[in-house]
Formats: sequence, structure tokens, C-alpha cells
Amino acid sequence: MKAIVYERTGDASVLQLLDRPVPEPGPGEVLVRVAVSGVNPTDWKARRQGPLPDGWQTPGQDGAGVIEAVGEGVDRDLIGERVWLWEAAWQRPWGTAAEYTVVPVRQAVPLGDASFDLGACLGIPFLTAHRCLTAGEYTPDRLHAGALSDHTVLVQGGAGAVGNAAIQLARWADACVVATVRSPEKAQLAAAAGASFVIDYRRQDVVEEVRKIAPDGVHTIVEVSPARNAAVDVKLLRRGGAVCVYADDGGDEVTLPIRPLMAPNARFQFVLVYTEPKAAKAQAVVDVAAAAAQGGVRVGEDAGLPLHHHPLSAAGAAHQAVENAVVGKVLITTSESG
Repeated sequence: MKAIVYERTGDASVLQLLDRPVPEPGPGEVLVRVAVSGVNPTDWKARRQGPLPDGWQTPGQDGAGVIEAVGEGVDRDLIGERVWLWEAAWQRPWGTAAEYTVVPVRQAVPLGDASFDLGACLGIPFLTAHRCLTAGEYTPDRLHAGALSDHTVLVQGGAGAVGNAAIQLARWADACVVATVRSPEKAQLAAAAGASFVIDYRRQDVVEEVRKIAPDGVHTIVEVSPARNAAVDVKLLRRGGAVCVYADDGGDEVTLPIRPLMAPNARFQFVLVYTEPKAAKAQAVVDVAAAAAQGGVRVGEDAGLPLHHHPLSAAGAAHQAVENAVVGKVLITTSESG
């Protein structure tokens, strides 16, 4: 099979397209013929920083494809199942940027008739967004239609991949969603994702505009840039509200005022999908799969998430596009899937 491999850390030039034996699924694992691999920021960060405990790595946490073989203890009826994959390369060398990969069976989730493109977009962004929408003290543990019907959610940075996922999941759960963006073009993407209100923070006062929509404040803030937005976030939380931080865009340190956060019993919750509580992640997988099956989440320009396809041989360009913060979702297609 063809696979992208790097044997040392560095820039995108360390990625090699190599011929590798098709891996054998071990006990509890499945072999998946990958159709589409999703590229995330953690892919290029891991490529630059390591570690490489096996001396090599095929990148790609997310993907979609078809189960072709199963290991010991796995139901053979799963062979032929269309699935989406999550955390394929987390502490394992076999990622999704290859024609085949192996994962534990619980990390291969039925995709049904949904597109492989959608499946390859579901992992890190949607599981992260789910955690952000459910980690607050007064938020539900699971999402479904109506779960957030009395909630107002503020998504800071509504045109990014996680921001888009948060908008879509929150709207699927019937929340009122306010998104901030920095340009009219990104405002169109947030609106296409389903945001109820969109605020251009370069042209509008975010606190003033959000208070018009939610006079008592918002229940949850999905935060991409806490260093820049903390002062605004503090002013917008309602009692028991939570700021859920999943990135450090714009700075890696944040300063918080103590008393203004004590009074409402507010929470700053930090989110890393790989190390979140196992029960929370398991529920996220169930809920995201349900949202996809019900048509509650979409991808593409009309869903506010433009797709950028690269062939497997251009994995370096795909990584560089994500590293350069291209707007939308970068996908790698294998040679077999086109």
C-alpha cells in the first residue's frame, strides 16, 4: 500500500510517500481501507514536535473508509461497513494518511450512507465541539434535538473547523447560537453553518451586540483565543456559565479577574479531546454519529466549511495549508478513492 510516513520531526518536507505492507489487525482491531483522511492542526504540530516512539509515524487522526478485515474478537459482520475514524494516530504509528490503517474497533464508527468527506471531518473538530458544549456545570452531558433549547451559546471564531462544528452541533441541539468572525466573508460561512446571529468583532462591539441578544448573558462560550477574548468573555457569562477553551490562538497565557468570575460561579474549562474523560468522549462519539445520521451536520461551502482536497502524494501541501490556517477543511484522498 501507499502511505505517508515521517521518520524525523520537522516541516512538511519530512513527509514521504512510501510503499508499506498492509497492516494486519490485531485483537480487537479492524483494518480499514481509507477513502479520505482529515487533516487537523494537531497533525502538523505532532509532525514538528514528536515524539516518535516507533521511529516512524503515519499522520492523520481522522478519516473515513470501509472495513476490510477484522482481528481476533471482532464481529466479522463488520467487514464491508462504511465507517468514520477518530484518533487513529494518537499514541499509535498507524494514521489515516495511507491507503489502509488499523484502529481499535471502537474507533471505527458506522457512517451509513453519509459521504466519506463528511466522515473524515467528524473526529477532532466535532468531538472537541461536543466537549465544549457539554463541559459546563449546567449543560447537558449529551446532545440531541432539544438538549440546548433554553441555552445561548457564543462561538468565538465561527469560521474555523471547531467553530463550525460547535455552531452545527449547538443548532442541532436547538440552542440560540451567536458567532463572532473578523470579516464579511467569514460572516457568510458562520451564517451558512447555522449561526442565529453573527457579529463582526472588527466592526462591532461584541459585548454590546451579545447583550442585545442575551441580556442575562450566555450559558457557554466556545473559545479559540482566550488571551485576546478573556475580558469580553468575562462580561458575557451568565450565572453558572462556562468558557470552554480549546486553542491558544493569539497567545498562550491568559489573565482573569477573580471577583467578576466568583460572583456568577463561572467556569473556565480547558479542552483537549485526546485526554478528556473517557465517558465524555464515548458520549461525544455517540452524539456526533447521531447528528451525522440525522443530517444535523454537513460539510462544504453551503455548510460554512469549504473543502480542500489533496491527493495522497500531496500530503505535504495539505499539511502546509492547515499550518497556514486556510479557511475550511483540508482533506487527503487516497489513490484508490480518487
